[in-house]
Amino acid sequence: MQDTLVALDSVAHRALRIHKLGGTHPHFVPVILAEVERAAACCPLFLSKDPETGRFALAALFGFEDGEVLVEGANEGNAAFIPFHVQRQGFFASGEAIAIDMAHPRLAAGGTVPLFDPSGEPSDALRTIQRAIGAMVQHVPPTDAFVEALVQLRLIETVDITLTFDDGQRLSLDGLYTVSADALAALDDDEIIRLFRKGWLQAAVVVQASLQNLAVLARRRNERLAGN
Repeated sequence: MQDTLVALDSVAHRALRIHKLGGTHPHFVPVILAEVERAAACCPLFLSKDPETGRFALAALFGFEDGEVLVEGANEGNAAFIPFHVQRQGFFASGEAIAIDMAHPRLAAGGTVPLFDPSGEPSDALRTIQRAIGAMVQHVPPTDAFVEALVQLRLIETVDITLTFDDGQRLSLDGLYTVSADALAALDDDEIIRLFRKGWLQAAVVVQASLQNLAVLARRRNERLAGN
């Protein structure tokens, strides 16, 4: 990818048109702490472990398999929650500037969304991308700190999920983790107060409670199977 990254420039890219999304919406999307409450309104949230580093990260589940998106409007870019990771597809922070991946599907031929207006000012679409990148740069460190606190307090537990659908398919979701409600309730008062004051207690509760959205996604999958 490094070979296809170039600095975004209002002159060189004045006429560039991009696609609203860079292909199919991912079914499992990284999120930052600032997105947790909005994400939990429509998606189950999980922690997943990087197989190489062993580090945990937060992510929102939009579908049960690669290529499947069950959140209404997500594939059209009109969902109630659009992760910053999706909003900035094809664009990256590069110091104080923004770099653009010219090989990304979002920049494939046929795009209709301008990045700049005729005077060279950022379009609404580019401003959305800029805000998404800015939010990620600002909030990744607090997100990492939140996850590390969950690890240190032993609040993370594996979650075993096996779903059976109306067509008879049985699907297991492996490698997913959540916040343990029992471990959270067992914390001493000092730790509860510390988490609360950092805003992490509410986030931990929301992550755990978001598992209820699994049933919503399963119902939507069954509705699709039935042709509804």
